[in-house]
Amino acid sequence: MSTSPETPRLPVADGATVRRAVRALIEDDRRAMAGIVVLTCLASLAGLASPWLLGDIVTGVEQGDITASEVDLLSLGVLGFAVTQLVLTRYARFHSHRFGERALARLREEVLDRTLALPVHVVERVGTGDLVTRSSVDVATVASTLRNAAPDVFLAAVQVLFIFVAVFLLHPLLGLCALVGMPLVWWVARWYLARAREAYLTEGAAGADVAEALNATAQGAHTVEAFGLGADRVLHTDRAVDAAYRAGRRTLFLRTVLFPVTGFAHTLPLALVLLAGGLAYLDGAVDLGVVVAGGLYMWQLVDPLDRALTWVEQLQRSGASLARIKGLGLVTGETAPDTRRPADDRIEVSGVHYSYSGTHDVLDGIDLTVRPGERLALVGASGAGKSTLGKLLSGVGAPRTGTVTVGGVPVAALAAAGALGNRVLLITQEHHVFLGTLRENLAIAAPEADDQAMLAALARVEADWAGELTDGLETRLGPGGVLLDAAQAQQLTLARVDLADPHTLVLDEATALLDPLTARQAERAMAAVRADRTVISIAHRLQTAHDADRVAVMEAGRIVELGTHDELISANGAYAALWRSWNGRGGEQVTVVRPSADEDGRTPGGVPPGT
Repeated sequence: MSTSPETPRLPVADGATVRRAVRALIEDDRRAMAGIVVLTCLASLAGLASPWLLGDIVTGVEQGDITASEVDLLSLGVLGFAVTQLVLTRYARFHSHRFGERALARLREEVLDRTLALPVHVVERVGTGDLVTRSSVDVATVASTLRNAAPDVFLAAVQVLFIFVAVFLLHPLLGLCALVGMPLVWWVARWYLARAREAYLTEGAAGADVAEALNATAQGAHTVEAFGLGADRVLHTDRAVDAAYRAGRRTLFLRTVLFPVTGFAHTLPLALVLLAGGLAYLDGAVDLGVVVAGGLYMWQLVDPLDRALTWVEQLQRSGASLARIKGLGLVTGETAPDTRRPADDRIEVSGVHYSYSGTHDVLDGIDLTVRPGERLALVGASGAGKSTLGKLLSGVGAPRTGTVTVGGVPVAALAAAGALGNRVLLITQEHHVFLGTLRENLAIAAPEADDQAMLAALARVEADWAGELTDGLETRLGPGGVLLDAAQAQQLTLARVDLADPHTLVLDEATALLDPLTARQAERAMAAVRADRTVISIAHRLQTAHDADRVAVMEAGRIVELGTHDELISANGAYAALWRSWNGRGGEQVTVVRPSADEDGRTPGGVPPGT
């Protein structure tokens, strides 16, 4: 249960891809970037004027060839240029932050699109930790850079460049002194950059392992408690935390070398300019005002360099985060979109094999035809492949080999193109109530639906509680409002389904938390909305199979029996055995409490079934 180097992870983009991504963020908002460059350059030029004028004042006073009115005039110029620099810098930062927010919005949309487009088998294989940290921690890191680091570093870089030019224009000797620290900065920067990217990627991966360990333990808490696995989970989490600690120490070591060396490297030129300039002044090679102006320029250099160096670590961290984010777009196995219009609503499954791990097929040669308007029940033991087949039927993932089509067009390709619409809809046991009003929760499925349609949909799924809400459709749901229980949340989901009006509905035990009578009423109501609706039910309650037009019995990823309830009972095969087992207890299903495995044989806590 420990994390090994072979733990599957999502890919990470290389440096060239990250650089192209940064260029794309800039090119997508060229006009704004051009304005920022102009404002920054003007602000930097305004900042250079004040030391130059102060130097003129010092030289004039020393030589006695300047009047008091001229000193006043130059002093007003110093003040005016200082105010001008302040205003220009303010607007440069303002537009830089706006540019960063727009770039961040585009990046967040890309992350969401890429995450939703990930193949199901990839998500199942890598777990939630890596994906969650990329879509939360890594996005937050890049967001901080776009809002703060990038504008600050850009402004600082322009200021540093202009200051060096100004010092050389004052006197070449002072310019050479100003460059003394650059070789040291170049060396330590190369040393740091050669190690930082890998160190921060390792730190990000270690953080993902910690999140995965905590998430797996939380999701499998009942399993952990039932099998006494607490000590093992604590040990596993401790190992993940220890790896994250070591990764954090590595990046900290890099910073403890970078900051002291660069701090010394940009302080040294100031001392040399004053020393060399003072000696040159004593020799009569330069005016005192030139030395003063050069010292002021070197003093001005301290602030932008400090700001740039402060953000270097953040830039490296965000570069690693951006590489992890862009890695979402490198996942292979995505389905190519297809916008063709299906000829009809007939679903054909032909020669389908599917694997989550890539080594073991959970579906093994499935062939099935679902006729429009048919009610089909999929039954079988846990792990037989029912839920996996249901996902493929609804376009959530594509088969490894074989085809799943609706009207002759691959279902997954329609979903990838956003052209599936409400034709096929999957409803699972997981029912989410969004923060907002009851109307807003229902409008997700049908934005144009009026109040009458929403109330009718609630009535059809037997959601009588909705009529008792004091604020009706304006009632707020979730924390701070009305909290729905599991059964009510399912009824809300079924009402959404009714409003969406799909032609084909795949129910993956969607009514498992409702009592048997209410569940049967809800299913009948949904099936009666349109006479030609196709309903594919995946359920453990065999009463659903009894009411279906046909029943498909699955074992070990195969369909072993297919026919009507009466035909399968007469055949005295696998379905008949299931029916006798279920019906022999007075129609009540007996549930054995044990860790439930998913289709790939894993439990929520990461414990193999039967442990």
